[in-house]
Amino acid sequence: MKLYVKNMVCNRCKTAVQTELDKAGIEPVNMELGEITLKEAPTSLQLEGLARELKGLGFEMIDNQKSKLIEQIKTQIIKLVHYTDVANPLKLSTILADQLNHDYSYLSNLFSAVEGTTIEKYYIAQKIEKVKELLIYNELSLSEIAYQLGYSSVAHLSSQFKQVTGMTPSKFKTLQSHDRKNLDDI
Repeated sequence: MKLYVKNMVCNRCKTAVQTELDKAGIEPVNMELGEITLKEAPTSLQLEGLARELKGLGFEMIDNQKSKLIEQIKTQIIKLVHYTDVANPLKLSTILADQLNHDYSYLSNLFSAVEGTTIEKYYIAQKIEKVKELLIYNELSLSEIAYQLGYSSVAHLSSQFKQVTGMTPSKFKTLQSHDRKNLDDI
């Protein structure tokens, strides 16, 4: 049996969810971002208690197929942007269609209808947050960041960064307070 959890977007989130699973006496076999495979089906009482506890932590269990698919799209994008060191040479549409076993146009239309934004804009927002993170760490040059995130050039990265944030990457680096968003707020 699988459970889908909205806003489970980082390793810290997985730890918090694991704690709640342990408290509820539910044993996972595997836990990925947004998705938990269980050893056996929990009771309805266990599920209700888990849902209540997770909601208190800012998570939400998802039970309808379309919502699950939206979360899977987000999870795939987050993995691609935040947990992969080198850009994938495949197009985002190909990756999502292959990973989720659905036609990309269906995924795109569903995502836009439910989220009020396009998959591409969500992907760009995630990439810009990753750029901000890498700029703050100050370990990579802008050229290395552009390569790592699959931008065709530093100019393309800078243009997209400015379009989303209203400032250039170099201006962002000089700020005292860095305006970063939590992954689940994007």
